[in-house]
Amino acid sequence: MNWDVVSAVAEVIGAIAIVVSLIYVGIQVNDGTRAARSATASDAASVMQAWYLEVGSDPQKSTAFLNGMASPDALTREEFYQFTMMLHAGFLAFQNAYYLSQEGTLDGGLQRSITNVMLAVKDQPGFHLYWNDRKQMFNPSFVGFVDKLLESDVRLPLSTYPAPQLQE
Repeated sequence: MNWDVVSAVAEVIGAIAIVVSLIYVGIQVNDGTRAARSATASDAASVMQAWYLEVGSDPQKSTAFLNGMASPDALTREEFYQFTMMLHAGFLAFQNAYYLSQEGTLDGGLQRSITNVMLAVKDQPGFHLYWNDRKQMFNPSFVGFVDKLLESDVRLPLSTYPAPQLQE
């Protein structure tokens, strides 16, 4: 038996095994990345869904939010606090989605749909009051992102936010 031939065959088999294992690892990494992106999208959507459900299913919170967006100066101290906390919770979710999108974990389409929420309310007085008062609490790159949205001419009117009318 020629040991040189056996050695050469073993090297070829070893090289093939390495290539096959690298292909397998690549497939696994791709599957893991896809699973992580899917979980991130689900988490971002769940956070926004929970926020909407919380604000929209409680008449008192809905009133405070709508009146706060339209005429924040007309709110009582307690309503203003509640309005501020609701918006802050929403902005924390917006900031999280922004960063996940920036690092490539969150799909750009989902990030755009979340950004459209801000575009739809950016002209509301309560939005401006909140943002001018609280933007220093957020990361500077997110602040720059929101400030650019506020400066843009893009508007997405929603019938949910009609002209200001306070509810008694």
